[in-house]
Amino acid sequence: MAKRSAGLLMFRKKGAELEVFLVHPGGPFWAAKDAGAWTVPKGEYIEGEKPLEAAKREFTEETGFAAEGEFIDLGTVRQTSGKLVNAWAFEGDCDPEMLVSNLCEIEWPPRSGKKKEIPEVDRGAWFTLGQARQKILSSQVGFLDVLEKKVHSGAIRE
Repeated sequence: MAKRSAGLLMFRKKGAELEVFLVHPGGPFWAAKDAGAWTVPKGEYIEGEKPLEAAKREFTEETGFAAEGEFIDLGTVRQTSGKLVNAWAFEGDCDPEMLVSNLCEIEWPPRSGKKKEIPEVDRGAWFTLGQARQKILSSQVGFLDVLEKKVHSGAIRE
């Protein structure tokens, strides 16, 4: 059975542009990666846990920001690892400089047996949809497409 994660995509209107808030994974593996490395704040959830509740919890753990408002289902994507990711969008705002992430432990260097504590997320930033399509993991671009379609169709109030 594939692992499952749930996440939230915060969005805002900045003038005529729609912007989304993405996060960059922490740790040495991701340190020098930029394009195609950013992600929706997300995390795995356990059997019986409601995915939207897990998404809210993970968003707060990874960013330090509260997730409130109306949550719009963006569907599910399969990442290259095989993991299934459910995501919801919500309208909000935050100052990326105020991001505070939880810590996690990794083995680094790989297969060394040495443990290192790192922030799960090392930074966050606002991007226009065009910029976000360059920054986000390729498997998550579909979330941006669904958000854009729902905003332009009027399913999400502007």
